[in-house]
Amino acid sequence: MFCPAYSREPCTFAGLYRLNLIVMLIPKLKHTDNDRFFLMAGPCAIEGRDMALRIAERIVTITDRLQIPYIFKGSYRKANRTKLNSFTGIGDELALSILEEVGRTFDIPTVTDIHESHEAAIAAPHVDVLQIPAFLCRQTELLEAAAKTGKAVNVKKGQFLSGESMGFAVEKVKATNPDAVVFLTDRGNSFGYGDLVVDYRNIPAMQAHGVPVVMDCTHSLQQPNQASGVTGGKPALIATIAKAAIAVGANGLFIETHMNPAEAKSDGANMLPLDQLEALLERLVRVREAIL
Repeated sequence: MFCPAYSREPCTFAGLYRLNLIVMLIPKLKHTDNDRFFLMAGPCAIEGRDMALRIAERIVTITDRLQIPYIFKGSYRKANRTKLNSFTGIGDELALSILEEVGRTFDIPTVTDIHESHEAAIAAPHVDVLQIPAFLCRQTELLEAAAKTGKAVNVKKGQFLSGESMGFAVEKVKATNPDAVVFLTDRGNSFGYGDLVVDYRNIPAMQAHGVPVVMDCTHSLQQPNQASGVTGGKPALIATIAKAAIAVGANGLFIETHMNPAEAKSDGANMLPLDQLEALLERLVRVREAIL
């Protein structure tokens, strides 16, 4: 397995560091002078200004102490819902303004999802990274629209795709904007109708496309398509997924967190309680140090 964007040498951990250099191009990203993994973390959806600022403040405090590059995550709109009356957001303009305030207040980059091509131009002025949801990773016009904004693009691997096939998503973004910062995120593969499994071979397979790879440690534990109409999850395994991803060589981690996941308006069943994040990151830093 090789790092074609840089050389024909195998993707050793030195090669992984070179992939990390791509992420360092994201504006406002701090602590980029070390060999830490980077972190995308925050609530599933922006539920309000106070909760977003509180979560961001706590994670910034933790990541500053541990010297972890950090990107605040929050969806301004949730388009892929099981039921018609599921929570979708507090309003686009308000949620995007909150994301912009988080980035400005803490001087950190932010990321949000977009679901249709026209949303790229709407969201881009307010955030630093545009995220393409897994179900939409093959949508050519959506990828092109994200690339045209000049923002970094995080494409989540479809639950129905292999890591090798995600090279086409990278090609679409790069063909539209050769200078685009692109990274890929694994969030598991469908296993039957109501479960997901993580195939860790997908991490090096996607790194072979010459881009950094992130492990989504929370959505990969979802149990979708439940009869109740509410997606389930196995949050007790978040640490397991995260430690294995770091051991395999993931460049970054994606973790959704909330002060009280039971009260979260979206995806609470697979979120990490915010008060557990610091201890988990401390363990993950030690794992990273052990394998380098």
